[in-house]
Amino acid sequence: MARELTREEKRAIRALVTKWCANYDRECGCLPLDCECYMLGKCWTGAYCRYFREAVLPLDPALEVSLLSEGPRPDFKPCPICGEAVPPDRRQAYCSAACAKKAHRRQQRDYMRKKRGWGVDN
Repeated sequence: MARELTREEKRAIRALVTKWCANYDRECGCLPLDCECYMLGKCWTGAYCRYFREAVLPLDPALEVSLLSEGPRPDFKPCPICGEAVPPDRRQAYCSAACAKKAHRRQQRDYMRKKRGWGVDN
C-alpha cells in the first residue's frame, strides 16, 4: 500500500540523492537513464530506484525504516542537538550518548552563567 511522502521525507531523499548518489549529476540528472532523476520528484512510497534503495538509503537508517516499513510511518522525533532521528518508543531524548553529553554541558554552562549573573544571552 503506497502512501504520500511527508515534506521531511522528500527533503531527506533530495539531500541523500544530491550528496551521495553516484548516478546523479547536477547538469544531466540520472546518468544511467540520461534524464531527470526519478527520486527527486518522488511524491509517494512505492517503487524506488534500485541503486538508491540498495546503496544510498542505508546511509539514513531512520529514513530507511520509515520508507520501507509497511503501514503508517513511525513518528521519529529529531534530536535537539544534531537533528538525527530518535526512536519514539522510549523516553530517550537524544540520538546518542555524545549528544546527551553535549546537551548536559550546555545546560550546565547556561546554569553557571545565570548563577554568576552573566546572563544566558551573552
